Amino acid sequence: MIMLPNSRTVLTTCLLLTYGVGHAADNWPQWRGPLATGEAPDADPPVAWNEEEGTGIRWKTEIPGRGHSTPVVWGDRIFLTTAIPFGEKLEPKFSGRPGAHDNLPVTRRHKFVVLAVDRTNGKILWQNVVHQRLPHEGAHNSASLASASPITDGEHVFAFFGSYGLYCLDYEGKVVWNKQLGTMFTKHGHGEGASPVLHGNTLVVNWDHEDQSFVIAIDKRTGETLWRINRDEVTSWATPIVIDHEGRPQLIISGTGRVRGYDLGTGKAIWGCGGLSANVVASPVAADGMVFVGSSYDTRNMLAIRLAGAKGDITASDHVVWSRRRGTPYVPSLLLYGDSLYFLSHYQGILSRVKTKTGEEPIGPFRLGAIRNVYASPVAAANRVYITDLDGTTLVISHEEVPRVIAVNRLNEGISASSAIAGKEMFLRGTQSLYCLAAE
Repeated sequence: MIMLPNSRTVLTTCLLLTYGVGHAADNWPQWRGPLATGEAPDADPPVAWNEEEGTGIRWKTEIPGRGHSTPVVWGDRIFLTTAIPFGEKLEPKFSGRPGAHDNLPVTRRHKFVVLAVDRTNGKILWQNVVHQRLPHEGAHNSASLASASPITDGEHVFAFFGSYGLYCLDYEGKVVWNKQLGTMFTKHGHGEGASPVLHGNTLVVNWDHEDQSFVIAIDKRTGETLWRINRDEVTSWATPIVIDHEGRPQLIISGTGRVRGYDLGTGKAIWGCGGLSANVVASPVAADGMVFVGSSYDTRNMLAIRLAGAKGDITASDHVVWSRRRGTPYVPSLLLYGDSLYFLSHYQGILSRVKTKTGEEPIGPFRLGAIRNVYASPVAAANRVYITDLDGTTLVISHEEVPRVIAVNRLNEGISASSAIAGKEMFLRGTQSLYCLAAE
């Protein structure tokens, strides 16, 4: 195992993904960014900051409540979600399901809130309470009741609170439509977290839980259901992606034991591939006709799947170009940057980088000395990779043949939410605050 050497001193993926709107340079419109890979292809975020020294922080805004959702950025606005407890304290409420260990029990009613923040100064422009309820189950203490990231098309914001509703809001915070999809019962009471995905006018939500699971496609303009397909799955937390393959959009969903591809227009399953673990959290990525998925709970596995001609059950077929059984990710998602895949072992501070075409790992893995437990997914821009741990430490390393540590940066809050990069700024959401980081 290689220790990264200290130093102070782009390839841009050709993936044409999912989103189909806006300009990548200044926006981070969804979970995992404009390409759904973790890369901001035209951004140049800051390299160094330090809260104790008061450097590199343009503004810091306190956010009410608790949430692990990634902020999304469009133009001069940042959107995020949160859940705010209110009212009298109640007796702790657990899920009551067999084997549950939801050690963050419900003790109060909650307001489910969507906020808009001014990108230039951090001022909260509006916050809308879209729903109020006593949650039906708690969660693991590492989770939150606002873990699904919102998504924006530049005109509306789509906020998903799972059991507490899906909401379309305009840019002034008015609810245009809302949709209630039911009550989710998560494995072990660990909480909800998969984010929606948007392609054109189609908004997709994956609903894997301990009852009848399903995936649903919704018209973003009206909230009407376009199709709904049951899934033979139990709880997963991975956000789907949509790719354009051979002229047709294809929905890719990683779930317990299996990854599947669906026709976005009809919901019909096209192919499926077994080999993943239970408790799938890491989102897939895709490029050049290949899909990459990984998991690490009871089974460690990573699969590189060639889509050309994939139909039916492709498990153990030649569509699986390569696979890997060590150092695979659990909580943080894969980062696809150029011809490399970056990922952390389980959620510890051990980083691997492999070639997308072959799965080869020329050097590494790398032990990230300054980084410990990581829930936030790594991001990249300007030939740099950013990895943030639960203690609020961000390691910046170079994207080159032998990576170097460029900077070790610290904030005074813990961080579970993945960061957003837009233009020359990085936005990090801590346990209490939203930070705008920028070069001075």
